[in-house]
Amino acid sequence: MLKKLLSGLFGGGQRAPGSASAGEPVEYQGYQIVSEPAEQGGQYRVSGWIRKPGPDGEWQEHRFERSDMVTGREACDQLMVSKAQRFIDEVGEGMFRTR
Repeated sequence: MLKKLLSGLFGGGQRAPGSASAGEPVEYQGYQIVSEPAEQGGQYRVSGWIRKPGPDGEWQEHRFERSDMVTGREACDQLMVSKAQRFIDEVGEGMFRTR
């Protein structure tokens, strides 16, 4: 239910309002990390998607949002990837569980 609600709010993998274009996916331990920073006042907020193919072949998605603000797009993409990698290492498949 929560996944459906969030998919409706964020378009289920589509661009969120105020977000920059999505970066190229970065592969990490079977996951795809896609940076899609939110532009706010000339800065970029770390934001994007973590995706992984599910057992049924459909993509599982987790919207990844952080409060970090960075002045450049490239620096934001790099920070997104490093934070997402740490999150994957800590949480793994648990990010896709519904509560």
